[in-house]
Amino acid sequence: MTYCVAMCLADGLVFASDSRTNAGFDQISTFRKMHVFEQPGERELVLLSAGNLATSQSVISLLEKRLSAAPGSILGTSSMFEAAELIGKTMREVIHRDNPNGAINHVDFSCSMILGGQIRGEQHRLFNIYPEGNFIEATKETPYFQIGESKYGKPILDRVISYTTSLERGYQCALISFDSTMKSNLSVGMPLDVAIYRRDSLKPCFNDRVTDQSRYFQALRQQWHIGIQALCNDLEPPQLN
Repeated sequence: MTYCVAMCLADGLVFASDSRTNAGFDQISTFRKMHVFEQPGERELVLLSAGNLATSQSVISLLEKRLSAAPGSILGTSSMFEAAELIGKTMREVIHRDNPNGAINHVDFSCSMILGGQIRGEQHRLFNIYPEGNFIEATKETPYFQIGESKYGKPILDRVISYTTSLERGYQCALISFDSTMKSNLSVGMPLDVAIYRRDSLKPCFNDRVTDQSRYFQALRQQWHIGIQALCNDLEPPQLN
């Protein structure tokens, strides 16, 4: 299992992903689930993946193998919408190759992806690409997407994140969302990869790899934990008589 979250805010984009992959309690590995495709001054694209690791790695490998500025490659697309279409098409290609006609029904070959970024000439955009290859785009009313083990980290995002949220606050909420998820689900784990893209910069993202030794994350985790306990202690108790 994995967890990824991405936000499309007025000032830019925030991405975060964990790196734990497990095939049972005694087989836990670390794989990067955030991938960047960039041409400084032209485009900055970030892709997050969750689901079948073999499928997602094959999709990334094909995108990289076909990497060029020519039409038909992710660096040759004319818009973010076209880039999302290309990724969806590649996902379908890989799944059909590995499981033609759906003949193998005891293995889940599916994966989900989030694509975000900006191509020169248009606004920064964010897409949630489903296992079937179709996708939806984030809006001002729905400014974030999650894939993977999303339920534990969702409440903080629903209560705090809006389109006008700052990138700094988005970064904080992403870390708190992961802390809540890791507290409740051992299949999501460190280290975390975080990327922040500032609108219209068209240059490489700010990148951060958050580990158990990251001082800011530990301080934020402790402050959040103490704050929730203090808030619960201050709530008016119910009348049970």
